[in-house]
Amino acid sequence: MSTAEQDRKDAPLDAALRQEIAALAQHAEYKRAAGTDALKLVQKRFGFVSDQHLAEVAALLEMTPAELDSVATFYNLIFRRPVGRHVILLCDSVACWVMGEAAARNHLCARLGVNLGETTQDGRFTLLPIVCLGHCDHAPAMMVDEDQHGDLDAARLDAILEGYR
Repeated sequence: MSTAEQDRKDAPLDAALRQEIAALAQHAEYKRAAGTDALKLVQKRFGFVSDQHLAEVAALLEMTPAELDSVATFYNLIFRRPVGRHVILLCDSVACWVMGEAAARNHLCARLGVNLGETTQDGRFTLLPIVCLGHCDHAPAMMVDEDQHGDLDAARLDAILEGYR
């Protein structure tokens, strides 16, 4: 990531995003109840939730950064550090494990040149494990961004990855 890209990722929340967060808080019984949705808005805009953005959202919701961070780190789909342009969530539940998750994981790691929890050198993909995607009838399964894929084998994985190039 270039310095200019990083600067944009660390830019303060703009007025429009602050207004969206305020609207979420206004519709909640307690401002802090809007925490998860506010973090999702920030992540959608910046790709992850930086410490600076977490602190800004916490202030808007009348929470401490530590309180909001406990919310952010509880949910495995809120990213607290930069991720690739596409996030691959590989299911490692029992059903996927039995149906070949290890082979899918090994293929993805080799093809992408990363281990679980890492981002490719070109910043295109981040590969993360996830406990369950609820796609057990098509195990092994994964999600790329918001697209779910199942019945994974090496050929299918290669075809899926090509769609995100």
